[in-house]
Amino acid sequence: MSASVLQNQSEKKVQVSLSGDSVVPKPGTSFVNTPYIQDLMNRAFAYLEVGYPVHFAGPAGTGKTTIAFHVAAQFDQPVSLIHGDDEFGSSDLIGRDSGYRKSTVVDNYIHSVTKTRESMNTVWVDNRLTTACQNGYTLIYDEFTRSKPEANNPFLSVLEEKILNLPKLRRGGDGYLTVHPDFKAIFTSNPEEYAGVHKTQDALLDRLITINLSHFDRETEIQVAMAKSELARVEVELVVDIVRELRTVGVNNNSPTIRASIAMAKILANLGREASIDDPIFLSVCRDVLNINTTKVTRDGKPLMTNVMEDVIKKVIGKHRPIVVASKN
Repeated sequence: MSASVLQNQSEKKVQVSLSGDSVVPKPGTSFVNTPYIQDLMNRAFAYLEVGYPVHFAGPAGTGKTTIAFHVAAQFDQPVSLIHGDDEFGSSDLIGRDSGYRKSTVVDNYIHSVTKTRESMNTVWVDNRLTTACQNGYTLIYDEFTRSKPEANNPFLSVLEEKILNLPKLRRGGDGYLTVHPDFKAIFTSNPEEYAGVHKTQDALLDRLITINLSHFDRETEIQVAMAKSELARVEVELVVDIVRELRTVGVNNNSPTIRASIAMAKILANLGREASIDDPIFLSVCRDVLNINTTKVTRDGKPLMTNVMEDVIKKVIGKHRPIVVASKN
C-alpha cells in the first residue's frame, strides 16, 4: 500500500465490529488526521509491512491504543486484542486444557450382548496468540508490560524465528506452529513508573521497533477535542491551552492529558457554557475534571493549586481575549 493510499484511508475514523474471537476495525468517516498523526501512521505502517512488530510507548492519554487500531485497520484483516494482566501466564496467550470430554459408545449389534466403550479426552482451547499466528491476524497487545515478563516469553520465538512453541496437550497438531506470513503484532505500554507496570525482558524489547509517543501537538489536541465534543473552535482552543499550560506547572501528580480537554469540551458544549473566568460553573468543571483539590500542596490546610489553576486560566484567556480580561482588572 502506497503512502498516498495510506493517507486517504487514515483520514477515516475506525469502527470496530465483533467477529468471533477477533475484532474487525473498519475505516469510518471522521478520523482526525493531522501531520503529527500521519507521521506516526506512516512510520508504523512501514515497519509492519516488512514484518517488524511495532511498540507504541508513552504516558497515558497519548493515543497509543487508538493509533494502534487505526494502523491495524489499514491491513484489512481481523484483529486479536489482548490486554496486559498481572495474573497472566503463557497459557493465557497460547491456550490451555479447559476440561475433559467424555464419550460413551454402546454396541448392541447382537441383541443378547451389550458392549460399552467409554473414553475421556482433554479439551484444548487455543487462546488469541495462537489464533492470530495460525490465521494471520493482526495482534494488538495493549499495555503488555502489565503482564509479568515470563508470561510474554512465547513472543520471543514468534517474533524472531516465526515459530510458536505449543504444549503437547494440544490435539490435532504438532508441538510447533509456523507463524502465518500475514501475522502482525502491535504492542503498547505505559512508563515503568506507573503503578502495576513490570519491567519487561530486554530480549523482547530488542525484537520490537519502539515509537515513543508524547502528548499531541496543539493542533491535534484541538482537532480531537472538537471532533469529540462539537464545541466551537474558539472555545476548544481556550480549553486545550489551559490544559497544556497546566502541564508545565505541575498542577497534579499526573499531567492533564487530552482526555481532560475532551471531557471539559464535552461538558461545556452540553451545558452551553463558555470558558470564562467569571463563570463559576466553568471553574467548577476545571477543578473537577483536572482534580485540582486532591493536590497535597497546601497552606493553612487549604490547597494552593486552585489559585494556580485560576491564574493559568486568566493567563490563557488574557492571550485569547485581552480586552475582556483587562476590563475585569
